[in-house]
Amino acid sequence: MMFLWAFLVGGTICLIGQFLMDVVKLTPAHTMSSLVVTGAVLDGFGLYEPLVNFAGAGATVPITSFGNALVHGAMAEAEKHGVIGIVTGIFEVTSAGISAAIVFGFIMAVMFRPKG
Repeated sequence: MMFLWAFLVGGTICLIGQFLMDVVKLTPAHTMSSLVVTGAVLDGFGLYEPLVNFAGAGATVPITSFGNALVHGAMAEAEKHGVIGIVTGIFEVTSAGISAAIVFGFIMAVMFRPKG
């Protein structure tokens, strides 16, 4: 049953993103930014964590989880270290994902030599 819920929740998040691009006519960059901000706002109100507990990878794999990670890290570190913890918390939680995106993006650019 866990796989079904992960599929349905993750699919719904992706369906919303596709709807934003096809019907609302947002660009992919605007759609991605909207989903990240949505994840951040949901985590700010404490609604994303129950979704992660319910759907597992269905909520942690889509781009909305990046916004969740940003806010979650900032809030956790702000409680420990105050205002400076906001900045350090964002980088502490998301640094592995950002580093992986940069490294793999560079490797793909070297392998396939994209034309600008």
